Amino acid sequence: MALVTLALDQFTKWLVVTNLELGESVYPLPALSRLFSITYVTNTGAAFGLLKEAGVVFVFVAILVITIIVLYVRRVPADQQLVRIALGLQLGGALGNLIDRLRLGHVVDFIDLKFWPVFNVADSAIVIGVALLAIAFWRQERAAARPPEPNPSSGSGQFPG
Repeated sequence: MALVTLALDQFTKWLVVTNLELGESVYPLPALSRLFSITYVTNTGAAFGLLKEAGVVFVFVAILVITIIVLYVRRVPADQQLVRIALGLQLGGALGNLIDRLRLGHVVDFIDLKFWPVFNVADSAIVIGVALLAIAFWRQERAAARPPEPNPSSGSGQFPG
């Protein structure tokens, strides 16, 4: 999942950088032009353009997050697919934006919803990964809090009466 996310992120950013001028917008869905465009912008801050002055800090934060995810995912049981998918999305997104910061000194953003700061595939993957992880932990918590169901085969085998 991390490799697919990273590849999709870097490919879409490459398409934007090679086909648009900085600040240029295109409208792939003209009927939705008031709500959506592809707009090439750069971002030295966090996701969605926050904290633009702290770009170097985010390199170190990304490296720390990537390290934690790589170490943690090894301990996740194979049957916890939702957790593995969530961590893969987060890892791929963090790597995608880190590559931009190291290579370009900024992150390439281009998904412009007009009512939200411009973002990219990596940002989306991180947010979706966090949401999936929250859902997975919520499910685990609910399952752990549920009383065990009676096992019909563990009875005495005798019928009442």
